[in-house]
Amino acid sequence: MKSYKILIVTDAWHPQVNGVVTTLSYLVEELKKQKHEVFLITPNDFITVPCPTYPEIKLSINAYPKIYKKIKEIKAHIVHIATEGPLGFFARRYCMKNNIKFTSSLHTKFAEYVNKRTHIPVSVGYSFLRYFHKPANKILVTTKNMENELANRNFKNLVVWSRGVNKSIFGKAEKANVSLPSPIYIYVGRVAIEKNIKAFLDIQIEGSKIVVGDGPQFNELKKKYKDVLFTGMLKEKEVASYLAASDVFVFPSKTDTFGIVIIEALAAGVPVAAYPVTGPLDILKNTKADCLDWDLKESMKKALNIKKEECKEIAKQYTWENCAKVFLQTASVNLQF
Repeated sequence: MKSYKILIVTDAWHPQVNGVVTTLSYLVEELKKQKHEVFLITPNDFITVPCPTYPEIKLSINAYPKIYKKIKEIKAHIVHIATEGPLGFFARRYCMKNNIKFTSSLHTKFAEYVNKRTHIPVSVGYSFLRYFHKPANKILVTTKNMENELANRNFKNLVVWSRGVNKSIFGKAEKANVSLPSPIYIYVGRVAIEKNIKAFLDIQIEGSKIVVGDGPQFNELKKKYKDVLFTGMLKEKEVASYLAASDVFVFPSKTDTFGIVIIEALAAGVPVAAYPVTGPLDILKNTKADCLDWDLKESMKKALNIKKEECKEIAKQYTWENCAKVFLQTASVNLQF
């Protein structure tokens, strides 16, 4: 197989912890395994300022001159713009100005997230996203339902690009030492308003609740829900051990486009309670572990009857190797040299 020089431009990178960073980290790892040369342009290369209302996200400033120089020096065969932030915007500008073909990806429901935080109309957010992604030869999106949603909003050239799970971590973890009444219901992810965590925390149900993760709402929710175990941010292996010690993974978000944590929970043999929305629907519909319900409490109750083996079986189809394969098949159409 031919080796390529691949440039990925992203505004989301370590030390951020989110689905975008997880996806790109594993993607880079897989591409390097296949002997491709991967270059990254990330906020770590620039002076940054905290994003308003979300200080964990760093926005790069005065980035264009350096991006111009780096793209010119790298001379990549493949250019992928992963995010719609300052770095993505400047890379897009450079590529258009210099007739460089590129692919882009739409990882999150950006318009809905912005609406939750600023009340800017969702329609305005999607107008911006259409403008940003229109020059891309292909737009990589997470699921078939997401592809359909975006097509209905007049996005073109969409390609479904699924995700993977590290089964050596999430399929083999030992249980964390958690002394809580069972059943144990766990949430893993950002502790932020768009994740709709209160819908989970407000439910009155027998058993215990754990929240793993950090974010803008962490202190507020920890103070309010004193009967819930808030662990804060954990490393991947620690997350896997908490999942292994739990009975049900609860995913209350209605705005995620996939939810890598869903397939991580499934790989750990933990059934998933969620709403029947994009992400959970794409992963769980028509499977033996489908207990999706618009009543989240009912979904949590149904999940207790799902067998571990059925969860693990679903997770088998999601690999980072296949994620890298789809990326390359899509992006290599735009070879520059």
